[in-house]
Amino acid sequence: MLSVDDLIGDLQACLHETSPVVAVRDVLARVCARPDELAEALPPNRSEIEVLYGAPDLTVLKVVWGPGMAFQPHNHLMWAAIGIYTGGEDNTFYRRTDQGLAESGGRELRPGDVCLLGDDTIHAVVNPTRQHAGAIHVYGGDLIGTPRSEWTPDTFEESTYDVTAMHAAFAAANSQV
Repeated sequence: MLSVDDLIGDLQACLHETSPVVAVRDVLARVCARPDELAEALPPNRSEIEVLYGAPDLTVLKVVWGPGMAFQPHNHLMWAAIGIYTGGEDNTFYRRTDQGLAESGGRELRPGDVCLLGDDTIHAVVNPTRQHAGAIHVYGGDLIGTPRSEWTPDTFEESTYDVTAMHAAFAAANSQV
């Protein structure tokens, strides 16, 4: 049986490693290799973002994307590691240009996959599956307290990340299921 407290402890211990993000990747790979246990410990029953742990040097979130849910381009301004245990998370990556943003690749994540993001990553997310996509998102800093940016998907106009709109998007996804 997977213990969320033990998982948080393992992730905190990663901060003392030579390369914390690589250590976090290894922890996520280990727990995401047991998706049924992770889904039992952190049920992906509804669209949500739940803070499992938050500190100045580490944020751990349970993120559940609803079926078909899409989220606009945004940044984190710190490294991140994403581990998927149900559903799917397709990422489209962007880079800044003189004209705004330009697509620069993507990555499809499915149960058991782990993806590392650098501190300058800008990405958009969609759950292409018909089930809730359960994920553990780990950030190398205080994601909640860090001012960051988001971009409108059609014009790529940059604005301050809107936490209220983010919560509304998850609520809307729950009302559609």
